Amino acid sequence: MKAWIIDKISDLKTETAPLKLVELPKPVPKQGELLIKVSTCGVCHTEIDEIEGRTAPPSFPVIPGHQAVGTVEQSLGQNIKVGERVGVAWIYSACGKCDYCKTERENLCSEFLATGRDVNGGYAEYMVVPENYAYPIPDFFTDAEAAPLLCAGAIGYRSLALCNAQNGHRIGLTGFGASAHLVLKLIRYQFPNSEVYVFARNPKEQQFALELGAVWAGNTTDNPPHLPDCIIDTTPVWKPIVEALKVLKPGGRLVINAIRKESVDLDYLSKIDYPTHLWMEKEIKSVANVTQNDVRAFIQIAANMKFKPKIQIYPFATANEALLDIKNRKIKGAKVLNISEL
Repeated sequence: MKAWIIDKISDLKTETAPLKLVELPKPVPKQGELLIKVSTCGVCHTEIDEIEGRTAPPSFPVIPGHQAVGTVEQSLGQNIKVGERVGVAWIYSACGKCDYCKTERENLCSEFLATGRDVNGGYAEYMVVPENYAYPIPDFFTDAEAAPLLCAGAIGYRSLALCNAQNGHRIGLTGFGASAHLVLKLIRYQFPNSEVYVFARNPKEQQFALELGAVWAGNTTDNPPHLPDCIIDTTPVWKPIVEALKVLKPGGRLVINAIRKESVDLDYLSKIDYPTHLWMEKEIKSVANVTQNDVRAFIQIAANMKFKPKIQIYPFATANEALLDIKNRKIKGAKVLNISEL
């Protein structure tokens, strides 16, 4: 089969082809696993973090991709049958026995395995996954539309839940890429009386946010019309964190939805002033991975909403281009690789 692999740490400032296209044997499922013929796979900033060495070290060489959608070609499980359409998310497996797993917090399990980092992912014609970590896709979505739901949507769902938001609360979003545009639609559905404020440096992203229902959109350093009760950060850098804390309502919570932060503006943290940014019982909460329930719940909510994400489809051969577009912030919606063309 054809597959893209990451085989080393690279600096995307100078490396224009971090992924290598190779021929590999079709994977063979074990008992309890599914063999999936992949049709589409979402492209995520996490792949950039892997390539540039910010995540836990991948098992090089590894096939990246953790927003894969395809058809079951072989089933050694008990419930999902050959021919069914399923998706695979960032959570590939967890131990199922620890206190975290027993309390539906398997995202914190010490044996958590990430798709496309610890095991081969979806930038390939085929992949295997444990049956319990494959998710049926509602007929409402095409394969390409379903892909972003598996990570950008699921992690956004978890981020919003960790905000402790209520209907009528003012909710801020910093950055407006694949995850944030799904979160905005989720907020409009779950909290119809809540105002959404979007902080984004790109005027096109600001306009896109307004088109999707934000009541205000400005730059990272702008002041919104009111202080948000909570803010979700979806950026890869530090400046939006500091600026968000400045405008967060007393007693409010900032939720950081990022697997890692880049060090390009690390010195911005020196600007944190305790009375301005942290006093008055402001909270900071990180988001770590997703659970099975996050993925299942968001897929169903998205289907109930009749909401289809904004996507940009790339031919399989242009995987490097898709990654570099994300690195260079050429974002409007979610990027998806078309593997069904092979």
